[in-house]
Amino acid sequence: MRIALLGPITWRTPPRAYGPWEQVVSLLADGLAARGVDVTLFATLDSVTPATVDGVCPRPYGEDPSLDGRVWEALHIGHCLARSGEFDLVHNHLDWLPLAMAKLWRAPLLTTVHGFSSPAILPAYRAAAAAGARFVSISNADRAEDLPYVATIYHGIDVSQFPLQTHPGEHLVAFGRIHPDKGTADAIEIARRAGRPLIICGPVHDEAYYAERVAPHIDGEQVRYLGNVGPQQRAEVLGGAVALLHPIGFAEPFGLSVVEAMMCGTPVVAYPKGAMPELIEPGRTGLLVDTVEAAADAVADVARLDRSQVRDIAESRFSATRMVDEYLHLYEKIVADT
Repeated sequence: MRIALLGPITWRTPPRAYGPWEQVVSLLADGLAARGVDVTLFATLDSVTPATVDGVCPRPYGEDPSLDGRVWEALHIGHCLARSGEFDLVHNHLDWLPLAMAKLWRAPLLTTVHGFSSPAILPAYRAAAAAGARFVSISNADRAEDLPYVATIYHGIDVSQFPLQTHPGEHLVAFGRIHPDKGTADAIEIARRAGRPLIICGPVHDEAYYAERVAPHIDGEQVRYLGNVGPQQRAEVLGGAVALLHPIGFAEPFGLSVVEAMMCGTPVVAYPKGAMPELIEPGRTGLLVDTVEAAADAVADVARLDRSQVRDIAESRFSATRMVDEYLHLYEKIVADT
């Protein structure tokens, strides 16, 4: 079975720091290759994987302002499309644009929907569905009612990169894009009310929000900002925290940082939006709350949870091994039915 993985090119695969879609695609490519699958990863040409790498974009356009993302994504997709007849299945991780060409792919097209950036992109999904494309959701919460999903497959992570830490420090952590959607300002207030220092990690995706709601509170003591941290530091910061604060302001499709924290044994306090009720088991791996006040009170409760149990639950549900196995089973079924 020959599989083409059409990955994003905003960041390298795997990403050097931020890049959740690239991280998932990296683990999938590596896992498939380890199982002996003939897999070609279409990604930036500096990507690193035991699978075969192909593409046209020399480096991530997110790291090089001279590269126009719209142009390079079109060239990237066109290159994969031209080769699609060489494969038994094309697995798209690049949002809606490949779907606009659904009638042109010369192999079955499977798309993992990493989230809908806007309802305005749904016509491309519906047109692709009419042309026979198939879809995987990353949570049951993130499904459009009229699309033909063939499975929900939760993201997995490399468990070896997130070791259990049973003796955390005193701090809380907020991890992800600095943006109102991620509730960074709420996390600052939750930590203040809980009487614990807060470490913030992630790229700034809303400069005005950062300048007005976040930066004035960064003092190097009560609130520290570490920027966009890499894989090794992620595990250190997440595992060393009493809890991850995840007071999101939108229906998040998944939440890799939530799973990464739990893999380290760190419980999560989150607002019950999007996929959070699917990821977090209240009283076992964290708590779901509705307000800043309730979140501050919940910190003391989750600090008493058994961190080994948090890790065990996360490993049983969100390992990369489980994710790769589920995708491989789905590939085999689609190819057999074609």
